[in-house]
Amino acid sequence: MSRLPCFFYYFYNYLYRMGVPLLPKLLCYINRIIFGAYIPASAKIGKGVRFSYGGAAVVVHSRAVIGNNCTIGPAVTIGRRKGEGAPVIEDNVFLAGGVKILGEIVIGEGSIVAANSVVIKGVPKNSVVAGIPAKIVRTDIDRKDYITW
Repeated sequence: MSRLPCFFYYFYNYLYRMGVPLLPKLLCYINRIIFGAYIPASAKIGKGVRFSYGGAAVVVHSRAVIGNNCTIGPAVTIGRRKGEGAPVIEDNVFLAGGVKILGEIVIGEGSIVAANSVVIKGVPKNSVVAGIPAKIVRTDIDRKDYITW
């Protein structure tokens, strides 16, 4: 798991919040070139977030909110649908590779989204969702039963 794209993001997000012009946007593009992850300075990302494979092909909407200790796989898109707001990912969520989360929805705390799922409806906490569109596979899970690290 790589935390480098996040550490880089935390730096330019700090500059963005302090009102520094232009530099946060430039650093965002450098993050995209080095790690392949597009994480705008205006997105809100909590502590302990990890990107698998250095954040390869990850795209985060500028108004998205990602909670603490989340794990995000490669090629994940966290975006919005036309006319809607951005998603909110709560704490301790695992997003497997290729996941698309679209629209003004909430992914509940401790949930797991299976690989290549397309999530367009909210997910309750401690649930497993899978499919296109994603459906709830299991609820009231213990994340430790599924994720070993």
